[in-house]
Amino acid sequence: MLLCNTLLIDYFTERGENMSKFEIYTDKSGKYRFRLKARNGEIIATGQGYSTKAGCLNGIESVKNNAMDAEIVEIETPSEEE
Repeated sequence: MLLCNTLLIDYFTERGENMSKFEIYTDKSGKYRFRLKARNGEIIATGQGYSTKAGCLNGIESVKNNAMDAEIVEIETPSEEE
């Protein structure tokens, strides 16, 4: 689940402008990947490896369509005593 969806919403909707950009690149194994970068260059989300560029583009569209409604979930780390 996306834990940073509040940031994503801000970047997608602030003043109706896209304040961020998706970058598509190929990794060392030849898979297509994407990263979402804020205007300041900080990476705020990354995608899995896709075998095709079309698959990667579909992954980006999925993030764009689903981030607005994503639930915020806090994941608790078990203590060392448990």
